[in-house]
Amino acid sequence: MTQQTPERSARTPRLGAVILTMGNRPEELRALLESVAKQDGDRIEVVVVGNGAPLPELPEGVRTVELPENLGIPGGRNVGIEAFGPSGSEVDALLFLDDDGLLPGTDTAELVREAFAADPKLGIISFRIADPDTGETQRRHVPRLRAADPMRSSRVTTFLGGANAVRTKVVAEVGGLPDEFFYAHEETDLAWRALDAGWSIDYRADMVLHHPTTAPSRHAVYHRMVARNRVWLARRNLPALLVPVYLGVWLLLTLARRPSGPALRAWLGGFKEGWTTPCGTRRPMRWRTVWRLTRLGRPPVI
Repeated sequence: MTQQTPERSARTPRLGAVILTMGNRPEELRALLESVAKQDGDRIEVVVVGNGAPLPELPEGVRTVELPENLGIPGGRNVGIEAFGPSGSEVDALLFLDDDGLLPGTDTAELVREAFAADPKLGIISFRIADPDTGETQRRHVPRLRAADPMRSSRVTTFLGGANAVRTKVVAEVGGLPDEFFYAHEETDLAWRALDAGWSIDYRADMVLHHPTTAPSRHAVYHRMVARNRVWLARRNLPALLVPVYLGVWLLLTLARRPSGPALRAWLGGFKEGWTTPCGTRRPMRWRTVWRLTRLGRPPVI
């Protein structure tokens, strides 16, 4: 599957796309692939990863990987990265797109190329997610604290997992998504490592992915994994002094939201699991990165 890396132009970064699917949205997947194929500029190479599920019939030229088991969102996306060579080396940047999303404009890929070409330290771009029927962007889909105006682009400290573009040099330098997370907070883990290495992250309101409005709690494992992975995120990435502060704030916020009894029990179980199970390699960020996050409006205690 690996091919020789082509000669690259600084003006026209070569793009690939990774799409993860459980095989249960064949019509939406086909529509997404059509929207990727219609993008202006050079052709985007695409890999579709069947995450523990067989793939439906796909257009000619689409790369495919069928995994025998569900590796979770980060694990499946990491397999997609490697489908483009080690750390995605065959391309300059990868789009990560939800299989039930759609690129409504044909200029998104060109905007991505222009953004990466214009700023060599821009490592990750987070797209704006909008409901295809209402045009609404949910507040949780704006990756910053001041999320009232989703039409305002800005520098941010994290990104959206199924609507983004990542420069492959970032993956080569800091590694991919944390496989062990399975679901939830894997993007912030990668974002913090990228920021600590000197890369920047932009939220771009003009790069749009259509996606139906949903609630994250639709996933049965949501409350447990959100809590467990929040603890893992802190243990892996924060200076020791900030770990109890960060997790204490999140505990208080969770209680203030008054979750249902079953949700709270699942959350507390995940919180305990996060402390009592291995979290992977610990690489605490530098204090200057803490200050950088603070200047960007999201100190790593919130």
